[in-house]
Amino acid sequence: MIRKIESRSKVKGRRAFLKATAVGTASTLSSISNVSAVNEKTADELINESARKAIDKGLRFLSGRQIQRGADKGAFGASGYAGSVGICGLGGLAFMSEGSTPGVGRFGKQVDLCTEFLMRHTGPTGYIARGSGAIGNMYAHGFAMLCMSQAYGMSRKRELGQKLRSAVKCTLAAQNDQGGWRYRPVKSDADLSVTVCQIMALRAARDSGINVPDSAREKCIDYVKKSQTADGSFRYTMRGGHTTFALTAAGCVSLFSAGIYDGQQIEKGLKYLKRRKDNVERHYFYYGHYYAVQAMWHAGGEWWNDWYPGIRNKLITSQSANGAWGNSSYGQEFATAMACIILQMPNDMLPIFAR
Repeated sequence: MIRKIESRSKVKGRRAFLKATAVGTASTLSSISNVSAVNEKTADELINESARKAIDKGLRFLSGRQIQRGADKGAFGASGYAGSVGICGLGGLAFMSEGSTPGVGRFGKQVDLCTEFLMRHTGPTGYIARGSGAIGNMYAHGFAMLCMSQAYGMSRKRELGQKLRSAVKCTLAAQNDQGGWRYRPVKSDADLSVTVCQIMALRAARDSGINVPDSAREKCIDYVKKSQTADGSFRYTMRGGHTTFALTAAGCVSLFSAGIYDGQQIEKGLKYLKRRKDNVERHYFYYGHYYAVQAMWHAGGEWWNDWYPGIRNKLITSQSANGAWGNSSYGQEFATAMACIILQMPNDMLPIFAR
């Protein structure tokens, strides 16, 4: 049975962020974002028996891959992408999407292991990285900070809060004048992909009670808006470059996160995703669908009804016998964490995904 957790603090934090960021936007939900639309399917209807089994196998695979002792305790590998803070953060999000919280629930121990690993690898500057941070760079930092924010909001652990504040300061210090971020934790040029990762992490941190200045939020959303093209897609940098399904999904999620629920930017972005749903770039399949499922979840109604069953069925049929997902250059741990997060979206367990 799918468990539903009603969290007043989650709703309060979400609304507080929207109030602070929805500058110049409507204060009421539009027809696009009306999540109570007639006939929207419930979590029990969407997460069918096959999906439940796939999720269970996937989470058990991740649990089995998590290192239980030694210097690598909490990571999903001793080196490479599997051993990075980014994959650890995504794994923690996958466990929390099931309903487990730090130290509580079926995967409560695993969530604790993730956050402890991330805290150990939060450096003096707040940069969350393993070693030189060459693997994952600011992407990994962003996913790690997102996981820490969700765990802190649920546990209020003092040390976790201190590390999270340090990580937020690192991200804010690296924001460039345009409002974006690049691969390293320093001011430089920017690209949309890394920028969206930081936007989500900062929003989650603010929702958990960490101070994030209005000016920083407004600058990064302005960056996202200026990255959209005439056909609704989003480009890699404001100077130009390619547009993709993954970038467009990420851009739409950023706009929703800022309280922008209606208007041409949202509608054109969603329609672009719908047109391209069967032509997702193979290299960015999991990354793209991670953001696309969030975008359609926030859009709600028929957007959501039409979208989730398709990606659900695709993931169910592509899962390996051992519970993992593959076909990713970032490894099985990355693909499996992403697939589990996507499949569990109807659970509505994480504050960052709250409507």
